[in-house]
Amino acid sequence: MNRRRFLSSAGSGAAAAALAAPAAAQSMPSVRWRMASSFPKSLDTIFGGAESLAQRVRTLTDGRFEIRVFAAGELVPGLQVLDACQEGTIECGQTQGFYYIGKNKAFAFDSALPFGLNARQHNAWLYAGGGLDLVRALYREHECIYFPAGNTGAQMGGWYRRTVHDLAGFRGMKVRIPGIGGEIAARLGAVAQTIPGADIYPALEKGTIDAAEWVGPYDDEKLGFHRVAPHYYFPGWWEGSSCIGFVVNATEWDRLPGSYRAAFELAAAEANVRMIASYDAKNPQALARLVSQGVQLHPYPKDILVAALAAANALYDEESARNPVFAKFYASWRKFRYEQTQWYRIAEATFNNFMASQRLPTG
Repeated sequence: MNRRRFLSSAGSGAAAAALAAPAAAQSMPSVRWRMASSFPKSLDTIFGGAESLAQRVRTLTDGRFEIRVFAAGELVPGLQVLDACQEGTIECGQTQGFYYIGKNKAFAFDSALPFGLNARQHNAWLYAGGGLDLVRALYREHECIYFPAGNTGAQMGGWYRRTVHDLAGFRGMKVRIPGIGGEIAARLGAVAQTIPGADIYPALEKGTIDAAEWVGPYDDEKLGFHRVAPHYYFPGWWEGSSCIGFVVNATEWDRLPGSYRAAFELAAAEANVRMIASYDAKNPQALARLVSQGVQLHPYPKDILVAALAAANALYDEESARNPVFAKFYASWRKFRYEQTQWYRIAEATFNNFMASQRLPTG
């Protein structure tokens, strides 16, 4: 064989291969989506999850799949993200299912229910316990695809202008707590109110409300609640974890090339992991700063927790009796919660409680 001819032909083949890869990439379509969030930019860890997804998708597709992220109210009101996605006004959104319990209370299962799962358990139910199939079937009925997108972890129990010693003292209090948690608080005798985040501080300051829940130390500190309501209660029994979700219009999803769908799903899974990691890193430092400014920490009185749990169980049974979709979710979730609680009480809880009781090195 002519060595020079062989090298020449080999070189031509290599060059052709080198040209073919960029040509294939260049043949992929350019896609431009808009994502509306239910959250303001001030909730930078949650809103940042949407920005992280957009950046990761852009990188994985060499810039050909672009997602622009808009804060609550910039494109659509924060509590109408699912509707806008269903109608095709936007291609995708970042939201939480419990904002839409007016459509069906089963929407709460993808985000949080009172006395529910912690963040790890919730991910386990979604990814390995059959929960994601149930959630996606519900969202499909509303022309959307659902992806877990992050979690705040267990939230705090809110800011109080004065201390609460027992259930009797809780009755009659005006408390900012929306959704199913608000329904349960009302069953305990509180006056539950739904107030937008921006209006909570002045309502607390003026005494229009006696208490308010938000998220946890890192997010709460920025809103300054501690300056007008110094008593910080725990735990937030209505959100033992709180899962954020990405929703995608089903028609737009089906139009995407397979590699773009894979990029979106991978980026969503990464956002899910990163958000809880971020909160776990930021909350201890924020709580220490709050305590140094005079914030007083209080556990909820046990009789409040016991009464709230009983009210929650009654509500779930009542809803299951009249709502077959909720009943299907609840049967899966309740069994999973029981099994997880039995397991956690053996190893996880005993280890965590032991470590919390020890005097550990600080540096």
